[in-house]
Amino acid sequence: MTTETVTLSDAAAKRIAAILKKDSEKNAMRVSVEGGGCSGFSYKFDLVNDGGEDDLVLEKGEAKVLIDSLSLVYMGGSEIDFIDNLMGQSFQIKNPNAVASCGCGTSFSV
Repeated sequence: MTTETVTLSDAAAKRIAAILKKDSEKNAMRVSVEGGGCSGFSYKFDLVNDGGEDDLVLEKGEAKVLIDSLSLVYMGGSEIDFIDNLMGQSFQIKNPNAVASCGCGTSFSV
């Protein structure tokens, strides 16, 4: 597994900034990895007001993303992207550590 940092695409940063603007009580989006999902691990997205001392903080424009150190072990080298196409809108994580993922793209295994 890689220990590289996580990056944020321009599309994801723009969408996160728009979401945070609508909720004045929250100032960041937390992305974490938890057990479960059809491939073993799944990504979780939450709006939060503050981070922990071990969080990686990603900032791009008005977007702020927090990733805890445990999740970073599984997400290192990933890119967080936002897709808006005919199939719908969603955040997607392009993870080089994932050896398998489910069809919907929300869970993965390493």
